[in-house]
Amino acid sequence: MTAISGDLRRYRENYLKEQDGIALYRALARAEKDSARADIFEKLAAAEERHAVRWARLMESGDAEVPKYKPGWRILLLAWLSRNVGAQHVLPVVSGLESRDQGEYTGQAEATGLPAAERAHSRTLRVMEQRGGASSILKSERWHRTSYGGSLRAVVFGANDGLISNFSLVMGVTGANAEPRFVLLAGVAGLLAGAFSMAACEYVSVRSQREFYEQQLALEAQELAAQILSNPETALDTLAREELGLDPSALGSPWVAASSAFLAFATGALIPVVPYLLASGRTAFVASSLVCGVSLFIVGALISIFTGRNMLFSGLRMLGIGALAAAITYFTGHALGVGVLAT
Repeated sequence: MTAISGDLRRYRENYLKEQDGIALYRALARAEKDSARADIFEKLAAAEERHAVRWARLMESGDAEVPKYKPGWRILLLAWLSRNVGAQHVLPVVSGLESRDQGEYTGQAEATGLPAAERAHSRTLRVMEQRGGASSILKSERWHRTSYGGSLRAVVFGANDGLISNFSLVMGVTGANAEPRFVLLAGVAGLLAGAFSMAACEYVSVRSQREFYEQQLALEAQELAAQILSNPETALDTLAREELGLDPSALGSPWVAASSAFLAFATGALIPVVPYLLASGRTAFVASSLVCGVSLFIVGALISIFTGRNMLFSGLRMLGIGALAAAITYFTGHALGVGVLAT
């Protein structure tokens, strides 16, 4: 490949990357109910458009055709999620992708000024994600702590945990040549035990977080100026938003978090069990393996939304991890059991 053709290929990739950003920010702007935040997304999209124009002109100067843009599955899925679950829930994913990509222009002579612009976009998204200016306070007052996570990430990874753990459990019991009813019993028990465990952990986590923030507010209440004590409830709410970078309405319910964790884990854990509800013996074993294999690939592909990695790579990697875990437990069960798989 010549240097010129290599440059043109790089221009094309950069152009399509910027088009992805335009499409995503436009989708977030349309989904955002807050007009001020929607305007920020529009401005980010406009900045990406200017970047895309630069790469388009470079392609045209090299007599290369500017490719027609068609959004990929990741952009379409994030746009759909922003419309249906809210832009704020998708923002942590977008922020993470922007942070990962901000160094891609470093070292490209034609990208003068773009690395700084991408870093500015990343900082803007982080501020929007955190809903406030807590950073300076966090540095100066040691008892302040904040943590943010994506609910979408929690759902996907919760389902992934349920799928891999229960698939491995079912394979382990199957490898021991147990009767189908015992395999089914083990699968249902694993589903319930894991789901309740996940729900309990999530409840305690969110409950503890709420209690910790309440403690912070109690400490900060002692420092409030006298002129705003006439309305303590409003004052504390303002303090939470401005100093702690915390929206009290966005803390979430421990019970909702626990229910979500239970359902996410149970959904994944149910997949390897369903074939044993409909069949038995080798038929159920093969069906469970195939269904779990497909599900592992899909979950891996979904995880690539958060990591920014190639969908095929992420899907195959998750499939390999799940298959390895299931194989180890199967052969362990086989070694501890009485022989070969029942027919």
